[in-house]
Amino acid sequence: MARSLALPLALAATLAAVGCGGTGNGSGGSGPKVVATTTVLGDLVRNVAGRAADVHQLLQPNSDPHDYEPRPADVVATAGAKVVFASGDGLDGWIDEVARESGGHPRVLDVGARVPVKRAGGADGDVDPHWWQDPRNAEAAVATIRDALVRANPSARATYARNAAAYLRRLRMLDAGVRTCMRAVPARERKLVTDHDAFGYFAARYRIALVGAVIPSLTTQAQPSAGDLAALVRTIRREHVSIVFSEHSVNAKLAQAIAHETGARSDDSLYGDALGPAGSDGATYVAMVRHNAEAMVRGFGGGACSF
Repeated sequence: MARSLALPLALAATLAAVGCGGTGNGSGGSGPKVVATTTVLGDLVRNVAGRAADVHQLLQPNSDPHDYEPRPADVVATAGAKVVFASGDGLDGWIDEVARESGGHPRVLDVGARVPVKRAGGADGDVDPHWWQDPRNAEAAVATIRDALVRANPSARATYARNAAAYLRRLRMLDAGVRTCMRAVPARERKLVTDHDAFGYFAARYRIALVGAVIPSLTTQAQPSAGDLAALVRTIRREHVSIVFSEHSVNAKLAQAIAHETGARSDDSLYGDALGPAGSDGATYVAMVRHNAEAMVRGFGGGACSF
């Protein structure tokens, strides 16, 4: 972490007591206070908790968790939480220090460690932290979240079970919809170039060829070299890639420059590391996956596809 999160615990306790804590992302529900680090986790937790927990989400929409630096307000929001849901795999490793600095004793639950589909990516072979890009992993995360909420608040077991079951049905329909959508594009045309290597799970699930990334790394903190960019330009031309996708949480200028250099389009964006704001096409996890699928099908030349 770039700098200490030290916040006098007496101050944190005082802020929490007078209600000045939090990030403005509380769900306002009753029941135990729980914290989710990322926008994706926040949405999954809210769908399972309903009104039977007070859910606080630390990251804002369109914020990049790779370069996030926690704030004192995050420490305050974590104070008094019974459970802290972390995405894991190095994406939000800063949450452990946040939990320690809070002065409370929350259970920090690494949700990513409990998903069934894992993949390596990047030159160093690290575990790809973008597990939610495969809806099957989101289904496993929902079950993990349900069980953790039941443990924190057994009296609401039926509510959490009912909410989770309903949301799991939506996720299964979502997965089926994406598979149907992708069938509109011949496999040879499913060639994906994005801002950074955030879509490996999505590509593996829906049989999309990962041609390359502007930032050839699992994290946006990496910087591409001139050689990396030149190699990507050559690959895009050789593979006749029709579109270079930017990402909503990453500066699009470099992706647009690569597209211009190669003659590819750059007029569509994906949601990779974070959901979008309320009212956007990526405001929820389900909306995000749907938007990404529809954008890819258009970009690959498969025409309009909605589900």
